[in-house]
Amino acid sequence: MIDLAKTDDGVLLPVTAQPGARREGLAGVHDARLKVAVTQAPEKGKANARIVRVLASSLGVKRSQVVLIRGQTSRQKTFLIQGISLDDLRSRLADELRQE
Repeated sequence: MIDLAKTDDGVLLPVTAQPGARREGLAGVHDARLKVAVTQAPEKGKANARIVRVLASSLGVKRSQVVLIRGQTSRQKTFLIQGISLDDLRSRLADELRQE
């Protein structure tokens, strides 16, 4: 189970990044974090931007609702997902991970 946390601004989503992957998408759960694979190499924030796109697309939210708040240069990142409830995010993640 992913360790989601509700805040006044939205829901905190812990992510483990997998840059340089063969395929993009949600790649399961590892250590209570959502694993997100992107084909982009981790250079000059390009992989982070790609992760934002993958998360927004997978969760059905706008890119502007997905904000990287911790871990810019680390594989362990925390994203703030705005405009969505904790239960709704949990449900969308479960649906997406079932499809994998």
